[in-house]
Amino acid sequence: MNLKAEKYYWKKGYKIIVGLDEAGRGPLAGPVTTAAVIINSKVTGHLSSPCKRGSGIPASAGMTIQNFKKILRNARDSKKLSVKQREKLFKLIKQSSFLKFSSCSVSEKVIDKINIEQATFKAMKNCLKKLKEKPDLILVDGNRKISKLKCNQKTIIKGDDKIFSIALASIIAKVIRDKKMIKLSKKYPKYHFEIHKGYPTKLHRKLLKKYGPCKIHRKSYKPVRKIIKNLKHG
Repeated sequence: MNLKAEKYYWKKGYKIIVGLDEAGRGPLAGPVTTAAVIINSKVTGHLSSPCKRGSGIPASAGMTIQNFKKILRNARDSKKLSVKQREKLFKLIKQSSFLKFSSCSVSEKVIDKINIEQATFKAMKNCLKKLKEKPDLILVDGNRKISKLKCNQKTIIKGDDKIFSIALASIIAKVIRDKKMIKLSKKYPKYHFEIHKGYPTKLHRKLLKKYGPCKIHRKSYKPVRKIIKNLKHG
């Protein structure tokens, strides 16, 4: 990927740009997780050479510019990366002195109460609150702006495959949510959440039909509602 979009908006005067994305809109169980990413605009002055003393960003702080280049070169929509690739990039992102991020998850109970879109927006707003800097511009994956948010927003369809900061947000959100689902699989072992992460795979549907929904299933989702209805009339 490249920093073309971020550079464009930096030149337009937007100093703090945040890339936002989510993981977990489609699953039948578990939370939706979002992430917000800020890239330090000073990184553009170091891409052609390693960090030097007096540059404003010490080479010893966090990762080196070479590692940032690895992230830039390998980042893309998290769905196009393997588990190992996402984990490796997430580790580099956490070590980076050029990147800041926050993440937030909203439970299946809230999803059922306010719907998945509003739950996603709620998680995104919480991500923004966690960031210390107030954004000048938010780049959001998709075609819907975050409702009731007083901030400049740009929506980008398939932004996780086009915009670097959004791609990083998609990776962070995906890794964090997957880890949550693996942890939940130990509490609900018969559903094998560690395999499908709650997505409506053939295995998950089979287990859902066999055992019925558990506490973390999204009761407002049609396949789950259908199972509940069948159980009541069975």
